[in-house]
Amino acid sequence: MIAASEPVQRRLDAKLLLIRSGGSIEHWPRSALASLLRPGDLVVANDAATLPGSLFGTHLPTGRSIEVRLASRGSLDPAKVNCFFAVLFGTGDFRIRTEDRPSPPAVAPGDRLQLGPLRATVESLQDHPRLMLLRFDGSAHDIWAGFARHGRPIQYAHVPQPLALYDTWSAIAANPAAFEPPSAGFVLSWATVAALAARGVGFATLTHAAGLSSTGDPQLDSRLPLDEPYNIPAVTAEAIRQVRSRGDRIVAIGTTVVRALEDTAWANGNIVAGPGLARLKLGPETRLRVIDAILSGTHENGTSHHELLRAFVPHTLLRQIDERLETCGYRTHEFGDSVLIERAD
Repeated sequence: MIAASEPVQRRLDAKLLLIRSGGSIEHWPRSALASLLRPGDLVVANDAATLPGSLFGTHLPTGRSIEVRLASRGSLDPAKVNCFFAVLFGTGDFRIRTEDRPSPPAVAPGDRLQLGPLRATVESLQDHPRLMLLRFDGSAHDIWAGFARHGRPIQYAHVPQPLALYDTWSAIAANPAAFEPPSAGFVLSWATVAALAARGVGFATLTHAAGLSSTGDPQLDSRLPLDEPYNIPAVTAEAIRQVRSRGDRIVAIGTTVVRALEDTAWANGNIVAGPGLARLKLGPETRLRVIDAILSGTHENGTSHHELLRAFVPHTLLRQIDERLETCGYRTHEFGDSVLIERAD
């Protein structure tokens, strides 16, 4: 596939690969999305706005330059921002591929980090020398202000120009929660939402703190996604209940929506409104309880997002999908094209 290298969320020539529940594969312009859904469907999207989660600074014990990428936290409570799980990088920036970045200095619990106006302490390492729990000094106001003044969006080398924070926010972005953009939602505009309504398709949102997609370390990447907090509004939970009761479909915009809804329904199949922490990792052995179809970006084989798609289609069909995306020149990564996969019969 071709890496989408420009930060354009809704390209006029964007493509959509449709995989019907019976296994047929069709090519469509992405602008046809609303017409490909059924009246009575409910589309659920992630309204998380992306945090400026890339923080450059200094490892004070050694004086070496570092980058810290925030990766997860235990709650979406805006007052609880002292502690984050984070991944450490050595010198360099997004222009160097993550797998080619120099190793960071060895850190230990108690080490102090200076990250622009922010100071933080390494509370513990999480069974990997680059994955740590950080505790920031100061009040919630100080920490949010420090992120805003000093932080940058987490970015990868396939986009050569520096991203502005607004490049990573979807049209429905609301709550500052995601560490990387829930980029499947880039397909949405308010015109798209209006087209869904005209088609008789419902629309609802939840908030899920989308985490890192890559660290450059295969061992660490195998642990992704980390635990991720989410919140399901009562109005969304009720809309899902009504749609399921009448036998219509739930269509997820992105893998984060799938993870949040399947996590809360894992115990007994019911959607529970309110906050949660997604620990469930979805894959070929997962029996989906809620989601009937997913609109996703195009993901490379071996990534956690790609593995989640195995919950929707068998391995042989997913391999065919990958081949079509490759041979037909689909763009990949967050500003790329899309796939719409109906759950296999």
